Amino acid sequence: MARIKGALNARKKHNRVLKLAKGYRGARSKQYRIAKQSVMRALTSSFAGRKQKKRDMRSLWIARINAAARINGISYSQMMHGLKVAGVDINRKMLADLAVTDAAGFATLAELAKSKVNA
Repeated sequence: MARIKGALNARKKHNRVLKLAKGYRGARSKQYRIAKQSVMRALTSSFAGRKQKKRDMRSLWIARINAAARINGISYSQMMHGLKVAGVDINRKMLADLAVTDAAGFATLAELAKSKVNA
């Protein structure tokens, strides 16, 4: 039985990595050894980036809610507390969307929160 050399499998592996490194600058997209390092780092960063995106979105929602709440004469923390006391179960994503698209609807929620905080 003849020995099977590893050239075909190695070529497949190299091409897979080089395909992922397409668009990288210089040797990072041409040479396997350097491309492999760059791709490994990029994949690690992309995993972390997906987690970071969630944190960034939440902070954006909070900033929008705070800005709209202050226009209605209440702080963000008081508004969130007032809504919780009032039993309004609405998440920050929906509140931020209301603040941007439906100012009147947000104002009614702000008034409700104000009344529950002061009472």
